[in-house]
Formats: sequence, structure tokens, C-alpha cells
Amino acid sequence: MTSAPLNTVPANSAAGTPAPVTPGHVTSASAYTYGPQAARNPDLEVLLTDGQGGFAQSSLAGVPTRCYSGLVVSQQPPVSRFCHLVSPLERLEVGGESVDLHALEVAPGVFEGRGLDLLTGATVWDLLPEREQLWRGVWVRRHACMPQDSGALVLLYEVRSRQSVTLTLGGFFVDRDMHAVHTSAPRLHFTPHGSEVRVAGERSTRVTLHTRQDSAGRALGQPLIQALTPHPAPQRVYYRADAARGETTHDVTLGCPLWSVTLPPGGGEVALVVQGVTGPGVTGPGMTGPGTAQPAEFSDPWAAFEAERTRRRALAERAWQTTGVRDELVATLAVAADAYLVRRGAGRGEARGLSVIAGYPWFADWGRDAMIALSGLTLVTGRLEDARELLLTFLGQRRRGLIPNHFDESGRGAGYNTVDAPLWLAVALERYARTTGDALFVRQTLPALREMLGALVQGTDYGIGMDPADALLRAGEPGVQLTWMDVKIHDWVVTPRHGKPVEIQALWLAALGAELRLSQALGEPPRYAEVLERAHHSFKAQFWNHSADLTAAPTATLLGLGQLGTSLGGALSDALSGDFVLEDDLLRDSSSGALLTTAPPSAPRPVSGPLPGSLSGPGQVVTGGNGLGVGQRPGTAPAQPAVLADVVGAGGEQDLAVRPNAVIALALADTPVVDEQLDAVLAQTERELLTPVGLHTLSPHDPRYLGNYGGPQLLRDAAYHQGTVWPWPLASYVELLLSRGEINRARAALAGLTGHVWEAGIGHVSEVFSGDTLAPGGCPFQAWSVAELLRAHVLVSLSEMQVQEEARQRLAGQTQSR
Repeated sequence: MTSAPLNTVPANSAAGTPAPVTPGHVTSASAYTYGPQAARNPDLEVLLTDGQGGFAQSSLAGVPTRCYSGLVVSQQPPVSRFCHLVSPLERLEVGGESVDLHALEVAPGVFEGRGLDLLTGATVWDLLPEREQLWRGVWVRRHACMPQDSGALVLLYEVRSRQSVTLTLGGFFVDRDMHAVHTSAPRLHFTPHGSEVRVAGERSTRVTLHTRQDSAGRALGQPLIQALTPHPAPQRVYYRADAARGETTHDVTLGCPLWSVTLPPGGGEVALVVQGVTGPGVTGPGMTGPGTAQPAEFSDPWAAFEAERTRRRALAERAWQTTGVRDELVATLAVAADAYLVRRGAGRGEARGLSVIAGYPWFADWGRDAMIALSGLTLVTGRLEDARELLLTFLGQRRRGLIPNHFDESGRGAGYNTVDAPLWLAVALERYARTTGDALFVRQTLPALREMLGALVQGTDYGIGMDPADALLRAGEPGVQLTWMDVKIHDWVVTPRHGKPVEIQALWLAALGAELRLSQALGEPPRYAEVLERAHHSFKAQFWNHSADLTAAPTATLLGLGQLGTSLGGALSDALSGDFVLEDDLLRDSSSGALLTTAPPSAPRPVSGPLPGSLSGPGQVVTGGNGLGVGQRPGTAPAQPAVLADVVGAGGEQDLAVRPNAVIALALADTPVVDEQLDAVLAQTERELLTPVGLHTLSPHDPRYLGNYGGPQLLRDAAYHQGTVWPWPLASYVELLLSRGEINRARAALAGLTGHVWEAGIGHVSEVFSGDTLAPGGCPFQAWSVAELLRAHVLVSLSEMQVQEEARQRLAGQTQSR
């Protein structure tokens, strides 16, 4: 595979690298080209979304590899999703010979259709896929998109040939829940109406054929179109990705050719639009419709495609203007971020507003994921109104101090089993305030934040509540999982972490600190300053392993995290920490439309003070044993106790398992730490958790470590937080490196994920990686993975730019002194 970054040299230059040239009139901000062999890789997947939870997913070459492949449309946005199409049917006839351009795997390594054999390559332009095939001297190029709010997949075909050829188009149709498969041929009824065919089962699918027209409305090239009498036939499909996950491996579709299009010598252009019929429609470029009970129809698929391309380029441009970092990774991830922001609330009584799909293809919208991802999805990308609306969506669903952990895929209700989601909301609200200076919004939402904190102080569901003895936040009851390490297998909570988990205490301090600082910024008295002070002292006394050898850590002069705001430049990085100003009359940069605020020098980070005496002994535990017969791995060193306890139990005992939660905790600016402690945590993280693509969830030296994330769900879930690598906590590690001025190390830490962007879910970041092999797993498209890589990359880039500017100024000063 070869990259086609921005501003490369022309193709005829000495370097020979092709410049990014996008079809049509819109120049892409991001482009990546795969050669024929790489494009055949079934693990390369593309994702298109419609902003309502609907999506179209397949391998880059167009091969369906999961039951989620094809066109999935939401009945109650963004959930209650059903699959309508597994793959288009595409056949080319040249000189009396015909070949199927699609490719369906029917058994491992056995394909119906020759689509893979005929590939010349594939390119993604701002994450819109273009596939090109060649057969008998005929080139067929296919573009795909999902226009916003459409529930439709648009496929544009461009054929170039010296002789007349015939292109036959149709589809392999299903009518089922996206998580399920058909064990027998689906019962579908095909009703043709010229250039439209209705495919009806429990739900309905509209399929339409279009020809490219000139300004007078005449078909270009005068193609001959023949509507075929539908003769659907069952077609078995094998899903290799589902087989690897121990899921049902086969589906049964109905394949049906619908039209044949004979193109004159020279070729021509046609479009196939497949649209789920779900309810009230909207209109957009290239679409027509009254907004009634039927979705809008497409009058001009090419106009709809151009509108989507223009929209994506604008997303990249806005992120460039917001961050000041104009590179291809920012452009790519800004476009990727858009896929997770969805509208919800079409169902009666359901929450309305903006939400975040946690990951594609199987997750619904989750509160914890939304709040962690908010900074990267919206603030870094300049989508400030979306950030505001996202906060309001979850604030509007608060219940006894909690916000939804997740909304049900069925469209009925939500679960509230999360202790950290409301605390991450407080962090996200403060970051929004720092980025925008939006005093009006803070005045509107601060009472809700105080209400939530008050409920947590008094105590709420699932054993969540402030411990009056030390002002820390305890959580947990039998059979319930409440932190981000949340796997539950039947009655087995794999990582219960009941008591006082370390990142929960750091988030509790951050939420209390946010209430204090936001109140002060508005000139109001804070409500929980005393609780914050008590909790701060309790954290210092209870969480540090004071018997740990801190002298083994590297020594360095550290910048306080509170100084990140001013050292990394501007309102964007001030979103992380430091003092800030709220203004009712916001300043607006007329050149970019970005909201600005001026931040004075940041307050120093709280520190824990001198280390008290040793607490080693019975009060400290490194737990072991997992009921799976997994013990010490051959060739590994004995487990070492954590520098910072992962959990403090009800009796004050410390769980000293080495997990990434210590890094997450220390990256939050209210967490007390001295330089030597931070050095020791970083050294331990690098020695035991750090990988090229993220952090292990448990040290490989721990006897409970499970290094294989794969196979059936039981095995995957058991390993999910017991050694599996997660990308999103890497951003916290990077923040700590930047706090100590280690910019080069921070950049190196992101190198693996930066490359991974193009090798699984294209343009995105996977949910997890297997602990031993680092093979990507889980969702290939994960919201907080994308958001946190983007946020970390921008922070590192701003630091690099600052160093370069300081060097330039020094050089200028030396020149002037001469």
C-alpha cells in the first residue's frame, strides 16, 4: 500500500509520488491508496454513516465479512437497526463474455464472483471509498457514500470501454436485525416500477437506478436500460470475521438482478441507490421528498455524492483552523469523528438530541464513551455547538446523580450502571468552558452539575456514594460492574473493582474541582470546596504504595499539569487544565468562526507533600487467580506491586495490580502527586503496560493476565480487561510525558496508532488489540479510540510547534545580536 498525503510532488517529478487528485471538483484533505494486493485484504474495512445510527460497512474490496456488512438502517435513530442489503450484485458483459464484479465468500477462501481478482486498487478520499476493476480492457470505477439523514447507500459506477458493454445491477437482500442472520431464505417480495424496485418483508427497501444527465435532462451517452423481471435466488454467504469471533458464520440472502444497462462505446455512468424505508424523510442536495412518512428520494445521486464530499472536506478544514495543526492525520480523524455523532430521539418518550455511537458495528450510544470522547470528537474539531448539545442530551437524562451508561439497542430505555460517566461529564463540561468561555451555558448547566454532585455525596444507586469518613467516592454492590472495566459474563463480574477505584477518585476530585473553578469563574460561591479538600488529603494518604522503590525511577524536573494550558498554546489546550475566563459576550475570530478565550497563567498542580511512613504489609495485596486455570506465564518476571493502588477496598486494603487506571488518574489535573511518584508510575507503565498501540489493561507479569483476545465471546470477555490492550488510555500517558517536557517520547508513543489508522477500520482506530500479538480486535471503528488519538496528536503537535517557534526566536535573537 502507498500513502497519498497532501502536498506531495507531481507524478512526473523525480520522486514519482502521485499528488492527491480527487474526482470531481472537491479537493480531498485526506487520501490513501491501496494497491491490488493490499486492497484484497479482508481485514481492511470501510465505514459510511448517515448521522442517524445507520451505516454501510464492508471490506475495502466490497466483500461482506460480518453479519453487520452491507446497508444497516435505524428504525428509531440511532438504535433499533436492521440490515437491508448485504452486497450489491454487479455483473459486466463484454463481447459475449460476462463476469461478476462482486465477491461473496461462501465458504472459507471460496468466493462467488471475481471481484477480488479484477481489482487494480482502491483509494479512500476523505474516507469515501473508490474501487477500480479491470476486465477485458474495460475499467469500472465505483464510488460510494451515505448522504446524511438518508438511510441510503449511494453507489456511482463509471465505465470506460472502447466497445459497447452491459452492466447488470441488483443486490443480495435481507430483512433482519443487524445482530442476527437468516438461517433460510428471507421472505421478500420484489415489486418493480421501471427505475424503482420495492423489496418488501417486515421492512421495506427502495432500490433505484439512475443515469447521469446533461443540463437539459438527457441521459449522457444514451444508455439502453432494461428493467429485469425479478427472479430472486437464495445465496449463502460466509462471514469470516464472525467466524473468528465464534459467532454464527453463515447467512442466507436473496440475490436478484434488477436492471441491465447497455453502454455505448466510450462507456458511461450509472448509479444504484439502496434505501431503507423507515419513516419521516428529510431532503438534501440531490434528494427530493415532502418529509412525509416516506424517506426522501434521490433525484440526482451525483449531486448527493458531491455534497457529501464537500461536507467532509469542510469537517477537515474546520479542524485545521481550530487546532492550527494542518496535517493529514488531523483531517482524517476529524472526518472519522463525524461518524460517531448521531441524532437520537425519534421514538416516543426517548431521549432526544445529539449522542455518540460508542463503536461500529455493534455498539449503541454510551454515556461514558460519549463524555470521554467529547473533547476529541467536538472541541478539537471545532464542533462547539455539537459539544454543547451532547452535554445537554446526557444532562437531560440524569437520574439520582447518574447519567445513562448506555441506551438500549432496542430503543426502549437505558442502563445507569456507571459511576464514572457523570464524573467524565463534569470534566467534559469544564473543558468545553475553557475552550469557549461560554458563561451563559455554564450558568445554564452548573445547577445540574451541582445536583449530580449532591446526589453522589448523599448516596445513590449501586452502592455509589461519598464515604463520610474520608470524602472519597465508593461504589459497587454484588453482581454489578460500574467502571470502564465493565465485563459481566452471566453472574461473573470479571473486574468488579468494588470499593474506591483509583481513576474514580481522580475523576471525583476533578468533578469537585470543576464545580469549584466554574463557580469562581462565574463569581459564585462553590458548594463542595470542603469536600474537595478532604478528598484530596484522603487520596494522598490511601492510594500511594509508600513501600514502592521510587529511587529506581528516572529523575526529571516536571512541569505541573496545571501549566499545560499556557505551555501548549491557546484556548484549545487550555481545555485540559489551568485557570480560565468565562465571558457572556464571547470573542469570535472572524477569520475562522472559532470561539476564543484568554487564559491567564495556570495555577500550580496540587502535590501530595512528603511521603509518610511505609504502609507495606497486610494492608497491601497483589491479587491473583481467575478461576480459568491461568497462572504465572513461563519466562515472565514475578508480578510487581503497583506504585499507585488500583483500588482501595472497604477495609482500606490496597489492590496493587498494575493497570492503566493509574495513568488515567494522574492525567487529571486535581490528582495529587509529587515528581518522584509520577516518575515511578511512568516508569512502571513503560515497563509493564506500554505497547506500540496502547496500554495493557493488566500487567503481563500478573498471574491473571490473559494475552489472547479472540475466539468465542466467553474467552474474549474474560480477557477484555485482563491484559487486552486498549488505545484510548494512551492519550493520558502522552499527557503525562508532555507534562515533563518529553515531547519526542510522546510522539514516539503515538507512532504505532498513527500507522494503524490505515490497516484495520480505515481512517479509524480499533477498540482493542490482543495482548500478546497486538492483533486488532473488537469494533474496528471505536469513538474514544479515534477521539483520544486525535486529541493526543494535536497536543504533541502543538508542543512541537512551540519548540520550533522558540528555536526560531532564539536564532533570530542571535542573528540580531551580531
